[in-house]
Amino acid sequence: MIRIGVDFGGTKIEAAALDVEGRFQARVRAPNPREYQAAMELVRDLVAEAERQAGATGTVGVGMPGSISPRTGRIRNANSTWLNDRPFAEDLPRVLGRLVRLANDANCLALSEAVDGAGAGERVVFAVIIGTGCGAGLVVDGRLVEGRNGVAAEIGHMALPWPAGDELPAPACWCGRQGCNELYVSGSGFEASYLRAGGQPLAGPAIVAALREGEPRARAVFERYVDRLGRAPAAVCDVVDPDVIVLGGGMSNVDELYPLLPAAIAPHVFSDCFDTPVRKAAHGDSSGVRGAAWLWPPPERGA
Repeated sequence: MIRIGVDFGGTKIEAAALDVEGRFQARVRAPNPREYQAAMELVRDLVAEAERQAGATGTVGVGMPGSISPRTGRIRNANSTWLNDRPFAEDLPRVLGRLVRLANDANCLALSEAVDGAGAGERVVFAVIIGTGCGAGLVVDGRLVEGRNGVAAEIGHMALPWPAGDELPAPACWCGRQGCNELYVSGSGFEASYLRAGGQPLAGPAIVAALREGEPRARAVFERYVDRLGRAPAAVCDVVDPDVIVLGGGMSNVDELYPLLPAAIAPHVFSDCFDTPVRKAAHGDSSGVRGAAWLWPPPERGA
């Protein structure tokens, strides 16, 4: 049998077919048309093409921005705001003509890395996307923890803990709150911090290149970023005390983060010790589509 995973991203949609051991049998992608009906029809076509290439039909799981409200059944909290208040969980199965399992894209990252990635073999896996935005997911004993209201572990729109200095007054976020972690620890937040420090408008990789070349401004901005990225998950550590923290998204590819982050987290955890490893997502950009594939059936190897 195969599992089909769909990564419904803001700029592209990808579908992939995985066998029971998690090996790719097909991968197809196309730009997201960013129009509701057209996007659902593209998902249908990509799933059909992945199944054609794999030579089999499979279950379908979809990782998406935001989440489905238990109250209304509609999408909420998506930074692709054109999806919000849409009955995606009802409409997508109708367009595909089959049952579909849906989960937040950060939850898919967490599930993928817990099944056979950087969190494999660990009981409690906390994963954070630090890309254009910031999202997070939690897996315990191989199962997603989404919570009664569907927002478990969602730190992106919690306020940055212990703000000080130029973090006050807290800036407004697109979500309607102020001072959200996403404003500081996402790749977009990193770029905005560099600009505020007097630098030129640069993309994250260019700022990292400047850091590696020894530019003082880039170094100072990076050190501030590490401090903020340490504070953000520390509050979660006090609640669930994960066995591993996994990072995904564009900023997770900055290798300089990993030797520094445990020491940045530790002072903010209510404990006399902190030895939780912080690891890069083993599957990189593939974690989203892989995690979506593992949504159905349950993520048990050989199932």
